[in-house]
Amino acid sequence: MTMDEVDRLVASWQQERPDLDVTPLQVLSRVSRLARHLDRARRASFAEHDLEPWEFDVLTALRRAGKPYELSPGALLRATLVTSGTMTNRIDRLAQAGLVRRRPDPEDRRGVLVSLTDDGRARVDAAFADLLRRERELLAGLGAEEQRALADLLRTLLTPFDA
Repeated sequence: MTMDEVDRLVASWQQERPDLDVTPLQVLSRVSRLARHLDRARRASFAEHDLEPWEFDVLTALRRAGKPYELSPGALLRATLVTSGTMTNRIDRLAQAGLVRRRPDPEDRRGVLVSLTDDGRARVDAAFADLLRRERELLAGLGAEEQRALADLLRTLLTPFDA
């Protein structure tokens, strides 16, 4: 087995602090390093499609909603975990860019619905396909069964935090 940077880090700590159990570093330092690679891949994918990460988040929330690709601002808040003021600003900016449009909510005269424009849908679809290609490259060292096993282990680890 080839040693990686984390192996060297763990060995150094074991040498310097043999009184501590540094086992968590073997997993979590690798998760942290992988997260940095994933962040770079995402930023590159979004930039290639002239999107900011927050724009991608809002557009994908609308795209995942299915036809007619629209949600209320409140539903977008829940999907993206930002404040009301932040969401209003984001919707304004996306509308100015022609990626979304607002329309009155036929069920609530005071409400509005935010929907993807054709340009918004095309842009988010292309960015998402590119992102998946880059993510597949990050996972290329693992076979399909290993990827499923890792996904299962990570789900087990993360579930208590997501509750």
